Amino acid sequence: MKISIINGSPKAIKSNSEILGNYLSSLLKENEIKKYYSIYARLDDKIKNEIHNSDILIFLFPLHVDGIPSNLLKLLIKFEEEKVVKSETKIYCIVNNGFYESKQNRLAILQIKNWCEKVKARWGQGIGVGAGELLPYLKKYKLGQGPLKNLGNVLDEFSSNILTLKSDEDIYINPNWLKSLYFFQGSISWILKGRKNNLRVRELFRKSN
Repeated sequence: MKISIINGSPKAIKSNSEILGNYLSSLLKENEIKKYYSIYARLDDKIKNEIHNSDILIFLFPLHVDGIPSNLLKLLIKFEEEKVVKSETKIYCIVNNGFYESKQNRLAILQIKNWCEKVKARWGQGIGVGAGELLPYLKKYKLGQGPLKNLGNVLDEFSSNILTLKSDEDIYINPNWLKSLYFFQGSISWILKGRKNNLRVRELFRKSN
């Protein structure tokens, strides 16, 4: 099958969406996969034809203000205006966020569903991943083990649905990681970033007038 994967993160190859895309691609490797980045995408005839001829279109992106990143939204509008996506194409997506709770991604997945209906494509499934900021620090673990156990199990199911063109209920997963520890690590991260920008700890908590 022909599969197009669109990374909708402004950070492109340095993003958590890229990490998720690499995990997913490893489970779909027997197929013809083409990857695109919405922040760089120019809709020339070659790219439009490749996406139009895809059996499956997968969107990977981070949650931005409870919705789709603006660069990806612009691309979706162009797809709609230029009728890039054919009605037979099956649409799937994976959304990650910085919140621990994966349910925060629900509205963004719903936006992709609504767009899918508008362009008259076929909806497959959405996956919401919580605590996406952990992903760069978990590369030493194998997918499906340790902190990546839940993610591995869900991606196995998700990839199976993709390969069989199956539609299914959306799934929301949190990491195999203590919520309190995630919050503590997040606080430390902000302090370290503040120091890099010559800010003291108390300045991070200063209220604006």
